[in-house]
Amino acid sequence: MLHIQNVTSPKDDPAGSGADLGPLPEWNLRDLYSAPDGADLKADFTAVEKRATAFEAHRGKVAALSSADFGAAIAEFEAINETLGKIGSYAQLYQSGDVSSPERGRYYQDVVERLTVIGGQLLFFTLEINRLDDAVLAAKMTDPKAAYYAPWIRDLRVMRQHELSDDLEKLFLDKSTTGRTAWVRLFDEKLAGLRCGIDNEQLTLTAALNRLSDPKPERRKAAGKAIGAALGNEMSLFTLITNVLAKDKAVEDDWRKFARPVSSRNLANLVEDEVVDALVAAAKGAYADTAHRYYKLKAKWLGKDKLEYWDRNAPLPTVEHRDIPWAEAQKTVQGAYAGFSPKLASIVDDFFAKGWIDAPARPGKASGAFSHSTVPSAHPYILLNYLGSPRDVQTLAHELGHGVHQVLAAPQGALICGTPLTLAETASVFGEMLTFQALLAQEQDPARRRALLAGKVEDMLNTVVRQIAFHDFERQVHDGRKNGELSQEQICEIWLTVQKESLGPAFHFDDEYKYYWAYVSHFLHVPFYVYAYAFGDCLVNALYNVYATKAVPDFEAKYLDMLSAGGKLRHKELLAPFGLDASDPDFWRRGMKTIEGFIDELEKA
Repeated sequence: MLHIQNVTSPKDDPAGSGADLGPLPEWNLRDLYSAPDGADLKADFTAVEKRATAFEAHRGKVAALSSADFGAAIAEFEAINETLGKIGSYAQLYQSGDVSSPERGRYYQDVVERLTVIGGQLLFFTLEINRLDDAVLAAKMTDPKAAYYAPWIRDLRVMRQHELSDDLEKLFLDKSTTGRTAWVRLFDEKLAGLRCGIDNEQLTLTAALNRLSDPKPERRKAAGKAIGAALGNEMSLFTLITNVLAKDKAVEDDWRKFARPVSSRNLANLVEDEVVDALVAAAKGAYADTAHRYYKLKAKWLGKDKLEYWDRNAPLPTVEHRDIPWAEAQKTVQGAYAGFSPKLASIVDDFFAKGWIDAPARPGKASGAFSHSTVPSAHPYILLNYLGSPRDVQTLAHELGHGVHQVLAAPQGALICGTPLTLAETASVFGEMLTFQALLAQEQDPARRRALLAGKVEDMLNTVVRQIAFHDFERQVHDGRKNGELSQEQICEIWLTVQKESLGPAFHFDDEYKYYWAYVSHFLHVPFYVYAYAFGDCLVNALYNVYATKAVPDFEAKYLDMLSAGGKLRHKELLAPFGLDASDPDFWRRGMKTIEGFIDELEKA
């Protein structure tokens, strides 16, 4: 089945009090289908099943197709996958509106199972393409219809040496619905149903996490303790799920002969192992000059010798806390995009005007934030849990960056429009930077300006340092699982070790913080996803520097071309017009230097 990008936000603990924020938008899924049992959805399901069955006539005959017929077959494969993607998108978005609903959960599972069966019928096609000799394939690509799909073929063949027989590939696909997918669903439902007891209230995990940025330290502490207790109560289950899915990945990696647990993700991201290793090394090498230094400064601002873990995202005490109404957030973000590019601003306007955003933080709703690309014949949808903090405004800017990227790339078609996760973060982080710089330029009050700058540093630390620490945690868990099932004590110890290393000596961690690894859904949804955030942030630091210094003429046009390319080009080709090269270790050190520069400015304030 066609992979649909559901790109999430690294802002794993947004702030906000839930005050009067004005009317909040809810998305209109009728642009996809009228209802879960709508006649239009049923018709598409019936039609796509017939097309998939007819497509099986190519089974065992791909090598014999003429160039023109080969191009036509790919086009039909793309059309079938687009319909599958549209149905799957609707089911996922419908379920994410209330993941605690058993009815929606059953509906989503039924749709996934039915789509998996259809996907199994199509599996032969890509496997047969990858078994073609290079010379035979080159001959098939001569017709213009086939030649158009050259980028898709190029990326398809990176998995060539890791693919198995048709029967084994189908077995992995079929078993996923009762294996990995089922375990992830169990995790999601348990997390959505989790309640944290705070001051005689039973708060959702999202609402409790919000309080970690409350201005009052006693409210932050109460939230931190309650979250730890709630996660600790379910630790046996979360430990089991983590062990099962780590072993599941190890089994598949072994069959596919991947050298390291991260290698399959790197290959899917179309980025070399050494490039990711250079990024990780640069970020870890800068822990002392970024996170350690900043949080020591923050402890001084808060009048403490050491920060408690619940102080990490505390607002600065010299600035009055203010919830930002939705209308103001919309105006701010629209203005930031408009100041850079009228074309991007026009796309952003569509998200607000046409029901493409779901903003309220409802009980049962999927936590966090994401932009779901759906399919080129439709449009993306953005899910938020908006509670009115400055960080929530940045999250809105972040997800809209994903959205405009997905809209611009859609004309490439369903097989080529998608980007690897590493490049998928480019437009989102750039949108955040535009919004931050617009806010900074408007702010004249020194205290508020310092708060904005500090907030940006914290976001960058969350996006780079914290995500690389998450990556290190994942690596150690997957490496440790090779030697047998990990106890909850072992997993918790790995978590505390990487947190202490990354955040530094300015923090004190109470015992319950050891359970906080369990709410990071990325570890289970998309193993080794998290380094893509750091990749995107450091890349954008360099890219924005090129823009701000006017080092490259026609930057806006080149930037729009980069986003419009989708998956047509690799990172080297996309960055070349800006004079950037991600394979250069200095590239990543420059990204970390941007964060250090902001901290330098704060130390002088």
